[in-house]
Amino acid sequence: MIDTTVFQDKTAVYYTLGCKLNFSETSTIGKTLREAGVRTARKGEQADICVINTCSVTEMADKKCRQAIHRMVKQHPGAFVVVTGCYAQLKPENIAKIDGVDVVLGAEQKKDLLQYLGDLQKKDGGEAYTSALKDIRSFSPSCSRGDRTRFFLKVQDGCDYYCSYCTIPFARGRSRNGTIESLVQQARDAAAEGGKEIVLTGVNIGDFGKSTDETFFDLVKALDEVEGIHRYRISSIEPNLLTDEIIEFVGRSKRFMPHFHIPLQSGSDEVLRLMRRKYDTSLFASKIKKIKEVMPHAFIGVDVIVGTRGETDELFEQACQFIAGVDATQLHVFSYSERPGTQALKIDHAVSPEEKHKRSQRLLQLSDEKTVDFYARHIGKSVKVLMEKSKPGTPMHGFTENYIRVEVGNDEALDNQIVTVRLGDFNEDKTSLLGTIIS
Repeated sequence: MIDTTVFQDKTAVYYTLGCKLNFSETSTIGKTLREAGVRTARKGEQADICVINTCSVTEMADKKCRQAIHRMVKQHPGAFVVVTGCYAQLKPENIAKIDGVDVVLGAEQKKDLLQYLGDLQKKDGGEAYTSALKDIRSFSPSCSRGDRTRFFLKVQDGCDYYCSYCTIPFARGRSRNGTIESLVQQARDAAAEGGKEIVLTGVNIGDFGKSTDETFFDLVKALDEVEGIHRYRISSIEPNLLTDEIIEFVGRSKRFMPHFHIPLQSGSDEVLRLMRRKYDTSLFASKIKKIKEVMPHAFIGVDVIVGTRGETDELFEQACQFIAGVDATQLHVFSYSERPGTQALKIDHAVSPEEKHKRSQRLLQLSDEKTVDFYARHIGKSVKVLMEKSKPGTPMHGFTENYIRVEVGNDEALDNQIVTVRLGDFNEDKTSLLGTIIS
C-alpha cells in the first residue's frame, strides 16, 4: 500500500518529447499524481517533482532528451526527478548517472510510477528500474486530453516488425493492446468530459488485436457507435495493415474522418527492402488510389525517411518520382539517424549529412506544393470545423473533417464547438485558410 500523504500539497511539472503516444502517457502519469494529491506547478513556480518522458527515435532525439533533463534539473533545484520513456528503457544507466536524476523507469515500470517515488527524498545518484525486452508485457491504458481540444486514446503499444533502422521494438516491447470493451468505455468517458474528437494512437495500431484475439477493424466499428464523440482520427497505420474494408468503412462512417496518415518511408522498392518494410511501392500506391476513389477529398499524410544507408542518388531520384506521382497531401520528412544495435548499420553506402539535408529540403518543398494545392481546391466550400482555444487577441484555429487548418476571429464561446465555415483564401503565412462562420 502506497502512503500518499507524502504527496499532499506537492507540485509537479511534466516534459514530453516525441510522439502523440508519449503525450498521452504523460497525461495519464499526471492524472495519477493528481489523484495522489500532487498539483501541476504554475508557470514559473519551482516544482517538487519533475517527470520527463523521453523519445529515442533518432540520435537528435537522444540529445534533446539529455538537454531537457539538464534544463529541468537546473530550473527546479531540489526537485525529485523521474525520467521515463523510450530513451529511459534503452539507456537507463546512462541517464541515472546524470546529476540530479533520482529515478529512471523503463517501459514496464512507468505505469507504477508512484511506488518508485518513495518519500521524495533525493539520494546520491539515480536508480534505474527496467525490465528485459521479453518481460515487457503489460498494456497500460491512456486516454488524455491535457490542454488540447482533442483526446488521444492509446489503443496499442509495442511493435513486432523490427525494421532495420528502428529501435522502437527494443524500447517498447512486443505488440499488445487493450480490449475493445475497455477502449470503448474510455471513449464514452471522454465524451462525458465534453470531448468531441479522439485520435487513436499506438506504435503500430493496425496490428491491434494480437493480445486479445480481436482486430483493428472490429475496434473501428465499435468506436463508431459511441454517442457523443463526433470525430475519430487514425493517427498512423502501416499500408499493409490498412485494409480495403477499413477504407470503405471510413468512407461511410458516421464518425471516422477522411484523414489518413500512412508511413511510406521510401519511394524506392530497393530501399524499402533494405529497410525490411513489409510492402512495396505498388501496394502503397494502390492504397492511396483506393482512398481517393472512396473519399476524393481525403487528407493523406505520409512519412518519409531520407538518407538511409543504401539510398544512392539514383534510388533517391526513383523515390522522388514515385512520391511526386502519388496523391498525398503532406509529407512528414525525417533524416535517417544511425541507431546502435540496428541491422541498418551493416548496409554499405552511408549518406553524408549535407546530402541528407539537401534531400530533406527537396521533399519538404514538394510537400508544401502538395499541401497548398490541396487547400486551394477547397476554397469557397462550406465545411464543418472543430474550433480550438487560442490566446486572447490572437486568431482562433480549428480543423475541418479532412484536416484543413482554418483561421477565424477570436471568440472564446467557440472553443471546442463545431461550426459551419465558408473557406476563403490563405492566411498571410499560408498555414491556414481564412474562414467565415456561417452557423
